[in-house]
Amino acid sequence: MNKLLSIKNLSKVYYNKKEETEAIKDISFDLYEGEFVSIVGPSGCGKSTLLNILTNMDTLTKGKIELKDNLKLGYMLQSDSMLSWRKVIDNALLGLEIKKEKTEENINYVKNLFKKYGLAEFMEKHPFELSGGMRQRVALIRTLALKPDILILDEPFSKLDYQSRLKVSDDVYKMIKNEGKTALMVTHDLAEAISISDRVIVLSERPCEIKNIYKIKREKEGTPIENRKDKNFAYYYDLIWKDLMFHD
Repeated sequence: MNKLLSIKNLSKVYYNKKEETEAIKDISFDLYEGEFVSIVGPSGCGKSTLLNILTNMDTLTKGKIELKDNLKLGYMLQSDSMLSWRKVIDNALLGLEIKKEKTEENINYVKNLFKKYGLAEFMEKHPFELSGGMRQRVALIRTLALKPDILILDEPFSKLDYQSRLKVSDDVYKMIKNEGKTALMVTHDLAEAISISDRVIVLSERPCEIKNIYKIKREKEGTPIENRKDKNFAYYYDLIWKDLMFHD
């Protein structure tokens, strides 16, 4: 398998005048081309801190991050963060504007993504006219517009109701696979992690360390909704639940 990202002995310590707080302790793992990997762990353990370090929104204290051939990362946040006064298509082009890459070729690429994923009729509408699920799909298109090699997803479905969450996770999974992207996602939802991922990384309480990494084996690969019916689903759910409930 083609290794795209390697995290080696990563640690993060926050300092203030009175004390230091260790957030991440000696984390190492690799990410391979075409994988969908999820990270789960207790609330406040440092999952989002790890993503912030990967996307240069925060700095590491120790360790090393190796990215093959200067590949590009795309970051999709919890909120769709769409600007209400801009049309949907203009929201999707925002990243290209900021990067000064809003060429005719890239605009056509984004418009084709709207057509490909059933959103073409909504391009000229405003965000308030779209459902939460549609807005998340537009947010993914905005991320894909910059043609990243690896997608970093920070709880991308957490703002949706349960039914929408199931449907949108299926949609987003298909979009990521269709576009041939590699993905690393943080989520609090164990069922979501198991159903969508090739591997699940389980973190401990803060300072977070890796407790286990599970390679998810299924009878038959399907969409996240289909994977919830797999006979091994409950087995992995029980294992990861115990990891999170019982602390060392």
